[in-house]
Amino acid sequence: MRDTRESRLLLVLLIAVAFALITVDIRGGEDSPVDGARQGAATVFGPIESGVSAAVDPVGNAVSAIRDSGERHDRLAALEKENAALKARLGSDDRSRSRLKQLDKMLKIAGQGQYGIKGAEVIAIGAAQGFSWTITVDVGANDGIKRDMTVLNGEGLVGRVTTVGPNTATVLLASDPDFTVGTRMESGDELGFASGQGDRPLRVELLNGKAEVKKGDRLVTFGSQADRPFVPGVPVGVVSRVDPSGGGLTRTLYVTPYVGFTKLDIVGVVVEAPKKNPRDTVLPPKPKPTPRPTVTVTVTPSAEAPVDGQNQQEQ
Repeated sequence: MRDTRESRLLLVLLIAVAFALITVDIRGGEDSPVDGARQGAATVFGPIESGVSAAVDPVGNAVSAIRDSGERHDRLAALEKENAALKARLGSDDRSRSRLKQLDKMLKIAGQGQYGIKGAEVIAIGAAQGFSWTITVDVGANDGIKRDMTVLNGEGLVGRVTTVGPNTATVLLASDPDFTVGTRMESGDELGFASGQGDRPLRVELLNGKAEVKKGDRLVTFGSQADRPFVPGVPVGVVSRVDPSGGGLTRTLYVTPYVGFTKLDIVGVVVEAPKKNPRDTVLPPKPKPTPRPTVTVTVTPSAEAPVDGQNQQEQ
């Protein structure tokens, strides 16, 4: 249709009629004069709407079913997860007791040495091939952990922090061949340097080649400048062998570490050094010697052999 004056008048007239019909329909309610026309339209277009609805509703129902199924699946998954966690808690009483014991021992060491520690859990262990002994703990920079911090547990020295991420950190174990820590002998104050040897005892070189050392003597960390990477007084281990002194400048010892590096679980990172050197106070009490029973043998003369004088009288 061309845009003429007549067409514009016709459009205005149609709009006016439409508004008039709407007004009449609204005011008429159920008795509206256009109700018959509406019903007729419904009769004509109703089957078409039903067909379209029949075609669309299964899709909508399927979507709703999938949505409901996903919600049910999520609920089931959540319940299964809760049940699994409950079973784990119920079935791991021994492990829980073991971890509580480890934590108690570590807190005791921290209290004795006045170390400010950040507790952590070992979440990964490095490959031991090539004597690379490391662990990963679940604390990092966000927890105040920094490189070259001392790591200990309830037994003694574990290692030092080498790499720090936002929420995790890598610890080089004292058993690693690249690990070296300054040591001090209990009571005697002899100084040395302990190095890791993998799954073998630590090797300690005492600075005094003529130092008097014996099997069973104990060592602690000597400490570092500004307490990094090592704080003083952390138990290291017990002397298991002493090489004969050959008159050299140093003397070699072999020390069995207190820590079992293959079964680490709960550890603590020392985030605050002690104000005073604890020296030997963190070492565990020395084991009391077990008394050995003494066996006394008493010899009594035999009554079976006759005396010579008695034999002669009987004859």
